[in-house]
Amino acid sequence: MSIADPPRRNDEAVHLFIERMAMAFAEVGFPRMAARVLFTVMSADEELTAAEIGERLDVSAAAISGAVRYLTQFGMLIREPVKGSRRDRYRLSDNPWYEGTITNTGLYKSFIDIADGGVNALVGRSTPAGERVAEMRDFFVFIQEEIDSLGERWRARRAATGHDGSPPA
Repeated sequence: MSIADPPRRNDEAVHLFIERMAMAFAEVGFPRMAARVLFTVMSADEELTAAEIGERLDVSAAAISGAVRYLTQFGMLIREPVKGSRRDRYRLSDNPWYEGTITNTGLYKSFIDIADGGVNALVGRSTPAGERVAEMRDFFVFIQEEIDSLGERWRARRAATGHDGSPPA
């Protein structure tokens, strides 16, 4: 290799990274195929079609379908049409971790609203069951507030390091 040759990626090590991260995510409840797809796209320098993702993972493009649907719903992958084709290409959103966690907090809002109804149905905290449901609701309120705070701190940190497209502070 001459000085002008760029470093070459170690495809075997990349594959191992993808599979290890997918297993780690699966252990905490993330769908394994979605994790495999996410880390395959993350480790690609270019946008990939479902067929290309399937080729890299040695699975059919059809097996990729549910995973990309899951990841696009959470804002972690962006689907873009290929001009002059019926195929789509997939790429990571600009900040998939933020998109997948901080911005999709409607889940906690739903939990809070449903728990409020449960607390009312159980006549507030005056019974053991009402107290348990109120405690659950209060926990979800706390989580929502912390996630909002984390989002603000993350945006500030990205801005300070220039990773939000602005020059470093």
